[in-house]
Amino acid sequence: MSNYKDANSVLLKEEVVKGMQEIKAKNIVCIDLRKIPGAVSDFFVVCHGESSTQVDSIANSVYKTVLADTGEKPWHQEGKQNAEWILLDYVDVVAHVFYKESREFYNIEGLWADAEIEVIADEEEIKG
Repeated sequence: MSNYKDANSVLLKEEVVKGMQEIKAKNIVCIDLRKIPGAVSDFFVVCHGESSTQVDSIANSVYKTVLADTGEKPWHQEGKQNAEWILLDYVDVVAHVFYKESREFYNIEGLWADAEIEVIADEEEIKG
């Protein structure tokens, strides 16, 4: 893996997190898949919202933030219709924005438990 590609995916991951934080996404987790054989992406960034409206707003914020700061658009998007699990696939980084109950059901973190997981503190935790 080239250092350029690695730096790009790290930057993209950080921009996805920034977009999530703009709308106060809950329990943001970055799953580093770079050392996992056969992984489909470098990073999964997972979060949840408290309502379908917030889930949709978080996904829109990720889209706008990444586009404004990197010029990247997602290669593929899914889930905008019901806003229970919206996926924004940037190839090297995949953003998963869940409604809380759907996140618990699908347990993405559990599926990739052998990967390195970085937990991003919620704003309330940082200020408190």
